[in-house]
Amino acid sequence: MELSGAEIVVQSLVDEGVEFVFGYPGGATLHIYDAIYNHDGINHILTRHEQGAAHAADGYSRSTGKTGVVLVTSGPGATNVVTAVATAHMDSIPMVVLTGQVMSQLIGNDAFQEADIVGITRPCVKHNVLIKDVHDIASAIKKAFHIAETGRPGPVLVDIPKDITAEKTKYVYPDRVSLRSYQPKVKGNDRQIKRGLEMLLAAERPIIYSGGGAVLANAHKELTELAQYLGAPVTNTLMGLGAYPASDAQFVGMLGMHGTYEANMAMYEADLIFTVGARFDDRVTGELSKFSPKAKIVQIDIDPASISKNVKTDIPIVGDVKVVLTQCLQILKSLPKPEAERTKAWWEQINQWRGKNCLKFDTSSPMIKPQHVIKSLCEVTRGEAFVASDVGQHQMFAAQYYDFNKPRRWINSGGLGTMGFGLPAAMGAQFGNPDAQVACVTGDGSILMCIQELATCLQYKLPIKIICLNNRYLGMVRQWQEFFYERRYSHTYMDSVPDFVALAESFGHVGMRIDKPGDVDGALKEAFDLKDRLVFLDVVTDQGENVFPMIPAGAGHSEMVLRPENENEPQEQA
Repeated sequence: MELSGAEIVVQSLVDEGVEFVFGYPGGATLHIYDAIYNHDGINHILTRHEQGAAHAADGYSRSTGKTGVVLVTSGPGATNVVTAVATAHMDSIPMVVLTGQVMSQLIGNDAFQEADIVGITRPCVKHNVLIKDVHDIASAIKKAFHIAETGRPGPVLVDIPKDITAEKTKYVYPDRVSLRSYQPKVKGNDRQIKRGLEMLLAAERPIIYSGGGAVLANAHKELTELAQYLGAPVTNTLMGLGAYPASDAQFVGMLGMHGTYEANMAMYEADLIFTVGARFDDRVTGELSKFSPKAKIVQIDIDPASISKNVKTDIPIVGDVKVVLTQCLQILKSLPKPEAERTKAWWEQINQWRGKNCLKFDTSSPMIKPQHVIKSLCEVTRGEAFVASDVGQHQMFAAQYYDFNKPRRWINSGGLGTMGFGLPAAMGAQFGNPDAQVACVTGDGSILMCIQELATCLQYKLPIKIICLNNRYLGMVRQWQEFFYERRYSHTYMDSVPDFVALAESFGHVGMRIDKPGDVDGALKEAFDLKDRLVFLDVVTDQGENVFPMIPAGAGHSEMVLRPENENEPQEQA
């Protein structure tokens, strides 16, 4: 059967089992869009901006575990996805991005809407390729999915010139693909695993440090079983929230710059850190010279380049997290069962740290506290919602106060920290989970970055609930200016914030404005009772509220700044 290149693109996606394609058409992709028009097997979602398309594909992938797919045109269409591609790359999210390109003979001639997207994206993709022959399309797409999904996941870009999509050839979609130079190691070394476990069993102050890799590998069950068998405390990174249930007694909270006092102190005082799918990034470690000075480190990661990259590892274990944890559980049964008495003093110390109640906040304020909003959101949704966020104070409040007991419910831009991510990512999560509650926790600065996607939500009747913590500031930047720049609030005050209620209503949605603490719970319940409507809740919050705890730049885990008893007094370190 002979098909045009455009038809091959579409049929390849169908044969790959793709559920949704998020995109925006243009001249270089017209043949492909015409093929979509003539094919019943593709659900194309028309966003209002290419960045929104890629963020939506990202949110779809994070919430479902499937690969997100993006289709955009050449030139500005392709360059508009770069931020979203970099976002996915930093957080290891599998994505296949199909970009149109000018005709082959025009490449390099500065043709209309030409951009070297392969060159532009080389630093922020797992792999990319320019198609030069129609015969290569099907195999290139198969390879793209294989590379995106295996090993350490990530985005793969396939650039397709317009003339190639018009040519015809016989269509054969490969059943499988094998790349000699790309063979990710899946199974861990049994000897290394046994050494790591013996070290863990001998430790008196162990902690299990779990990251986004545990979520991406769907290893939450194995992680939970291992931790509960050992009776060890567990901390999750921002990207790892939900990999271990937040409501479990062994969970000491998120660690890092805005982690809990008990999690950070436990990391600092630990004698053994058992690392599961985490990479010791700077937001976790604080000042490297002060990081966990007493600890030996065991690190499990699918990516050998992530091992000992930032912090020296004593026992490296390369392999798929789910597979390696399964090996760990099997090997543990051949070793003496750990005695609870060994870590009794450790737990007593951890519970003393918990006594600090580091996440307390003022519940008597006449102004709405953002923490109250997130706690109420968690109660109203029973902790079952998919929660997308942008980046900033609202992101940290959501991470701190929403109890994620399941993986893939927390959808946030961790590595790149992308404003504008929240709304389109929530769209992708809603498409992937049509019957679920989906919330977008955002700020008055972030929501304006991709506000146009409210039109997409109307077109596809997405009942997302947007909770905008509106403090009329770029909140996290303002917080740093308060702490470290002597309150010189340079260009952080948003003195032209729109009427978000009217704006939401102009897009055809429901808008609510909440400015009294006593109205928060009722408004959230009312919003989620409107099961078929998008509701924009403009929540007017305390402008001066800051995120605590906080590890300042250059400090270590033991040098956290906690919320002062009198917030009008200078901050003091704990």
